[in-house]
Amino acid sequence: MRQLRSCSVLLVAILLLACSPGKIITKDLEAASKKLKHHTGFVLYDPLKKKTLVSFNGDKYFTPASNTKIFTLYAGLKTLGDSVPAIRWVSRNDSLLFWGTGDPSFLYPNVFQNQKTFDFLQNRPGKLIFSESNFFETAYGPGWAWDDYQEYFQSERSALPVYGNLISLSKNQGLQPPFFQSGSKQDTIMLRALKREQFSNKLSTNKNKIVSKGVNAVPFITSGRLTTQLLADTLNREVGFTSRRIESEANLLYSIPTDSLYKVMMKSSDNFIAEQILLMCAQKISDSLKIKIAIDRVVKDFSNDLPDTPVWVDGSGLSRYNQFTPRTIVKMWEKIYETVPQQRLFSLLATNGQSGTIKNVLPELPPFIFGKSGGLSNNYCLSGYLVTKKNRLLIFSNMNANFISPARTVRNNLERILTYVYEKY
Repeated sequence: MRQLRSCSVLLVAILLLACSPGKIITKDLEAASKKLKHHTGFVLYDPLKKKTLVSFNGDKYFTPASNTKIFTLYAGLKTLGDSVPAIRWVSRNDSLLFWGTGDPSFLYPNVFQNQKTFDFLQNRPGKLIFSESNFFETAYGPGWAWDDYQEYFQSERSALPVYGNLISLSKNQGLQPPFFQSGSKQDTIMLRALKREQFSNKLSTNKNKIVSKGVNAVPFITSGRLTTQLLADTLNREVGFTSRRIESEANLLYSIPTDSLYKVMMKSSDNFIAEQILLMCAQKISDSLKIKIAIDRVVKDFSNDLPDTPVWVDGSGLSRYNQFTPRTIVKMWEKIYETVPQQRLFSLLATNGQSGTIKNVLPELPPFIFGKSGGLSNNYCLSGYLVTKKNRLLIFSNMNANFISPARTVRNNLERILTYVYEKY
């Protein structure tokens, strides 16, 4: 009789395990992966209990796309403090020498402006002289697509960006900045509003193709001398250029709150801001604008407890060389949560049904996902914090690679799983 009772208890336990939420999620992921013939990874983690609830290919490497920005956010939080470093400067005789720090906010309309850097440079007595001798980075990151040279989401990296290193076109204002007007020509046959030659800043425009809801912008080819010309044109005063090296006693001017950048990077997935944040971190660490300096510091000093070593090469995730595992992304989210108060953190992130790149994700449900999406051709990721119906905080990461079906199909599968987690946990 006692043996029969033991067998019954064991059978019930097996049945419960077979029907557990974790098992159901795993079977769903297996079925979707088989049906779509793609690779998928999913990790669900309870940070309070320090317990992994679900792990399906959690230790496999995937292309993170814009989930790379999670690591860039952590780099900024650990390095930059609450204010953005704008320029380094020093007075010499009757001149002001200044160097860029990588600050992306100067005259960039996508972020908050307080005019602090503009007013400082415009009103400073004496001659302005700019140097980019502390810039040791390429305009493009490793593995970026060369044929995206005129896509708004791939601005070049530089020491002192101006206007987000973008040229924009609108019906009311024309070309901005106006400096580029002289190098443009009309092309009414062109299928897009604005086009740039591959190896120059010569432009073609077609105002008939300007879209009201969208982007009419192209990146320009950057250089130290062009930055000097743009500054002179914008500030309406003479600006010189030099190769003089940065001086150790140079002062530091701050511009806007760092959260103003983090919000745009995480909600709108701004690639340009992400790249420049890592440059600013490198400047803070070493006075040199080189992204690898920032990445090495974060990986070696702040993240040596990650379950899998990340292959991390840029700030934005434009590169397919980046390779992270779902469980490593979950761990990074946990580290961020331990660094930033929840209310502030959630205000920086995209939210289902409300804001950012996941505004259209599960809008029929209350806000319960706070995180970051990421996508490249045949790749889609979504990760972050999930607050369940029972007010339980969980961390999740879903990564998908090599699918040829529509991305919407992959997202639908994930939304079904996240809804199930919201209801059952």
